[in-house]
Amino acid sequence: MPSEITDVDKFVALSAKAKHCSVIRLKDTVKLKLRTASQLYTLKIEPLRADEIIKRLQCEIQEEEK
Repeated sequence: MPSEITDVDKFVALSAKAKHCSVIRLKDTVKLKLRTASQLYTLKIEPLRADEIIKRLQCEIQEEEK
């Protein structure tokens, strides 16, 4: 089961051990999904903050638009 995280700093810290991060841009929100060896972590944020957070991630970024 995926775990939703609400703390941005914790999400960025988890990105250090992640295989990749999927970025899914929707109309009014952006979903970030971190895939680690044992868990999938998700974070929902507003589009204005997304680019700032994506720059801080320490793993491969995979962009998707829907």
